[in-house]
Amino acid sequence: MHPAILWQKLENNRIRCNLCSWQCVVADGKTGKCAVRQNVGGEFFSLNYDKICAAADDPVEKKPLFHFLPGSRSFSIACPGCNFRCDFCQNWQISQMAVDAGRIDGQKYEPDKIVQAAVAARCESISYTYTEPTVFMELAADCGKIAGKAGLKNIFVSNGYMTTEAVDFAAEWLDAINVDLKAFTEEYYSRLCKAKLAPVLKTLEYIAKHTNIWLEITTLLVPGQNDSYEELERLAGFIVEKCGANVPWHVSRFHPQYKFTAAPATPAESLKAAYEIGKKAGLHYVYIGNLPGCDAQSTYCRNCGHLLIERTGYFLGQNNIINGKCATCGQFIAGVWK
Repeated sequence: MHPAILWQKLENNRIRCNLCSWQCVVADGKTGKCAVRQNVGGEFFSLNYDKICAAADDPVEKKPLFHFLPGSRSFSIACPGCNFRCDFCQNWQISQMAVDAGRIDGQKYEPDKIVQAAVAARCESISYTYTEPTVFMELAADCGKIAGKAGLKNIFVSNGYMTTEAVDFAAEWLDAINVDLKAFTEEYYSRLCKAKLAPVLKTLEYIAKHTNIWLEITTLLVPGQNDSYEELERLAGFIVEKCGANVPWHVSRFHPQYKFTAAPATPAESLKAAYEIGKKAGLHYVYIGNLPGCDAQSTYCRNCGHLLIERTGYFLGQNNIINGKCATCGQFIAGVWK
C-alpha cells in the first residue's frame, strides 16, 4: 500500500477523501467508491499505486488530442480502478476489475522506470489513460514530475470527476487533458454512469478558466440516449460559454460494449448532425471520431477554410500550421504545437 493524497481525518477513525467529487467518507477497513483507496486504522492508502495493468506506445491523436503536439507519440499507462460504473465502458476489464472481480492486478513499475520506458520509446509525453487517472493520482504525480524534468509532457484522459483541489494539485505537472463529457442530463449520468453531471461541468469550467492545462472534450454519441438535437445544442453551448470556443470537441461513434449492448452503433448521420450543431454553436474546432474516411477528422482554418492538419485515422498527412498559425492566412490556431 502507498500513502494516499488529498484526504482528511474525521472522528471514529473515519476519513474523507478529497480527490474526486464523490468525497467519500470511508470507515476503517473500507474503501471508497473507486475500490482502490482504503482506510487502514484511520490512515488512507492507495491500493493500485504500482500496479500497471496496461501500457502502450500510442499516437497522441488516440487520446484523442488533436491540438496538442500532433503526430507525436505518447507512452500510455493505466492502473486498475474507476470512480464511475459506465455500462458501456470499453476498458471495463481493467477499470472495473476491483469491483467486478474483487482484485487489483498489475505489474510493479517504479515512476522512474516508466519515464525511462517513455524516453526509450521516443515518446514526447506520458498519458495516464484507459482507466480513470484520478484514482491513481499518486503514481501519476510521481511520474509526472520526473517526466517534466526529462522534457516529456503529461496527459490525462479523464471523466472529469476530480475536485478543484485535485485539479490544482495536478496543474503543477499536467500539460493536457481530454475530458469525457458523456451527456448533458443528470438522468443519463445517473442511469448509465452511476455518477452525476454537475461535478463534471464544474471541473471543465475550472480547468478552462483557472489553469494552463490544454483542454479537449469528447462526447460518445449513444443512439437514443444522448443524441437529441436539443441536448447536443445545450452541450455545445456550454462548451462555448463556459470553456471557450477554441476548446476542441470530439464527437465519437459508439459501439456496443460491456453491459450496454442493446443500442446499435452510432449512425454516421447522427455524428454529422452533432458536428453541425457544434459549428452552429460557435465552436471553432469540432471533430468526428471512430468514423473512418470522414473529412471531419482533419483540422481546417476557421478563417480561410484551408486544410491545416490532414488525418486518416491516427495517421497524419500534410501539416500547414507554422508557429501556431495558418500557413495560408496567418490565423492563430489554438493549441500546443511543436
